[in-house]
Amino acid sequence: MKRAVFPGSFDPLTLGHQDIVERGTTIFDEIIVGIGHNAEKSHMFSIKQRKQFIAQCFQDNPKVKVLDYQGLTIDFCKSVGANYLLRGVRNNGDFEFEKAIARTNRELSNIETVFLLTSIQTSFISSSIVREIIRNKGDYKRFVPDCVRI
Repeated sequence: MKRAVFPGSFDPLTLGHQDIVERGTTIFDEIIVGIGHNAEKSHMFSIKQRKQFIAQCFQDNPKVKVLDYQGLTIDFCKSVGANYLLRGVRNNGDFEFEKAIARTNRELSNIETVFLLTSIQTSFISSSIVREIIRNKGDYKRFVPDCVRI
């Protein structure tokens, strides 16, 4: 079984995240959306809310599971039997950042990172931008799946 972890904070889940997961299910038998605990970040949504958003978004897709974890992502991958990491890349800056992490992960483990380019329609969306729109009571709904609309 080809199992991948798609790690992130997903604060909140965006249409870009949804697109990467949906396209990833054509490559992998199972994708675990892994919500990492990051004590250094302040989050808009609790882990419980983010898990609910993601579970609801993919409730009709048996290939997608959602779990949260603490510690190194590669240790989480090992604990769930995943040999792959799935990452979305929006631009050159993302690629350079993700490439360094992928090489480090590969040095520390046998886990391969698979990059998918974001679709042109979602390439500009980021969770931080969506959070800023929500904080300022803007129209964020066009950037998130229906399950995230609050």
